[in-house]
Amino acid sequence: MKVLLVEDDPKISSFVKIGLESNDFVVDVAYDSPFGEKLATTKKYDIIILDVVIPGISGFDLCKNIRNRNIHTPILMLTSLDSVDDKVKGFDCGADDYLVKPFSFQELLARIKALHRRNKDETVRPKLELAGLEVDSTTRKVRRNGKEIHLTATEYKILELLLGNPDKVFDRVIIAEKIWGYSFNTGTNTIDVHINSLRKKIDKDFEPKLIHTRKGFGYVLTDKE
Repeated sequence: MKVLLVEDDPKISSFVKIGLESNDFVVDVAYDSPFGEKLATTKKYDIIILDVVIPGISGFDLCKNIRNRNIHTPILMLTSLDSVDDKVKGFDCGADDYLVKPFSFQELLARIKALHRRNKDETVRPKLELAGLEVDSTTRKVRRNGKEIHLTATEYKILELLLGNPDKVFDRVIIAEKIWGYSFNTGTNTIDVHINSLRKKIDKDFEPKLIHTRKGFGYVLTDKE
């Protein structure tokens, strides 16, 4: 497995590189965001590990840039920023997992393997459609009635989940597990905020309304009232 590590602390980068290489990984290290972005966009990796506070643009912005280049390699944020807001920001930028420093190498290794396995096992239909709403899973573009709609990375993942399972009700806990994985504990309010934002973009100017609340159960995407 090939890994890109973007980390400016020489002790941490050396610790991670030696540990991963002893487990038969091939590791490239970048000590700043410009070189990290160059490697991420010109070479193929199985996993990208990004520190947040690095020379150049932040890891959050680097993650956004990578996703804007239509690169879907799993990204793990590795950082000392541990607030819920920081985690949500990381996921909104397109990260797949978030590990807070200090961390044990065994946990990092487990997260990397889980991300790789999830990415390998994921089978998404190339195009999802319902009532004029289209999601192209290859380009990650979203349109409704031909009009392009711009979503955050988290909004896109939630929409892909709901549209890929029309008429199925998802409660908040299941949405959190599907979008952020077992490692991310979030309050129900975070889910509600993303759903409300999605509604404004997907439903506000269109008919029929597609995203519905099933009181006491969760959310469902359907063209049936």
